[in-house]
Amino acid sequence: MSSEKNYHALIPDKIFMGAAADVESMVKNEGIDVIVDLRGEATECAYPAADAQWIQIPLADNAAVPQEEAFAQAIQAVTDAYHQNKKVAFHCGGGKGRTGMVAAGTLLALGLTDTIDEAEAKAKSIRSIIDIKPSQRESLNKLYPGK
Repeated sequence: MSSEKNYHALIPDKIFMGAAADVESMVKNEGIDVIVDLRGEATECAYPAADAQWIQIPLADNAAVPQEEAFAQAIQAVTDAYHQNKKVAFHCGGGKGRTGMVAAGTLLALGLTDTIDEAEAKAKSIRSIIDIKPSQRESLNKLYPGK
């Protein structure tokens, strides 16, 4: 079964990331308590039958301007669930840009990496399709100055 998983564990058994299409698998396989949905275009949870808290924090994947406030809220939602010992999954549409940005920010927020470059590299080593856009990186620079 594990070979069919298209999502990835940012923190084993605690924090998971993927695409909207992966939410049902994450819920069923991992027992997710909190789903952080980064899609601004969503009108409901990607897996409506989930018995989990659904938190929507709309982010634009190709925003012309940085969205630090929304990214900060998303990272906070993920880290809060983690600190409450809940299993949390976060996702966007394809699990590349917005998901990558939140993955890197989560690693920094939890003190698991020291720099933005290190956080991005670690996130990509876990989920190779991550592609943080320039405006998303700018948001990371503003949220984590000097990193």
